[in-house]
Amino acid sequence: MKILIVEDDRVLAKTIEQCIAPKYDSDIAYDGEEGIMYAKQGIYDLILLDLMLPIMNGYEVLQNIRASKNFTPVLILTAKDGLEDKLKGFDNGADDYITKPFERKELLARIEAILRRTNGNYTETNTISFKDLVLDLNNREVKVNDQEVILQGKQFDVLEYLITSKNTIITKDQIFDKIWGFNSETSTNVIEVYASGLRKELKKIGYDKYLKTIRGVGYIWNDKEF
Repeated sequence: MKILIVEDDRVLAKTIEQCIAPKYDSDIAYDGEEGIMYAKQGIYDLILLDLMLPIMNGYEVLQNIRASKNFTPVLILTAKDGLEDKLKGFDNGADDYITKPFERKELLARIEAILRRTNGNYTETNTISFKDLVLDLNNREVKVNDQEVILQGKQFDVLEYLITSKNTIITKDQIFDKIWGFNSETSTNVIEVYASGLRKELKKIGYDKYLKTIRGVGYIWNDKEF
């Protein structure tokens, strides 16, 4: 899973990144305009958004994101603890609000709570499922009726992204940016290699038919016949 951190305090942004690193990948935007640019890629599962940002403040960022029909969950991080500030954040489409300074455990708990609420595939044990296929996100294991499916490298991440975005066409660029990152020196051609390898493993358990290639665009995961 991938989180966007929009925070102009570079030290704090890096601290947050390290705080969530054991469980989540992340990107950092240091001003409101950059935050919008990153958010509109549509590759994030959650956005951590500061309010006091240069160029565009957090409220403006949130308004812009929601106006573009982007409903990625947003957790506001701010030193503003007044009721009016909180209500304004919720009115503009925030999902939750945490006041600085905060403890690492609280931040992680808030993140996990939002992800459980906003993604029906997730359970209390931090798994996602499709039919009898279950992905354990903590241990990075895949099983079908207790039979383990061995995935290599980032095949797990590709499968997780496709299942959590099921019935939606995901472009190769979106997969690359979410899993390898904007600054990766790897070519997008690597996606075809991983998709091919993933399909071979899924074929062993009869699930390759759910991974469909959209020629010239990307991939989609669903159980419909094309």
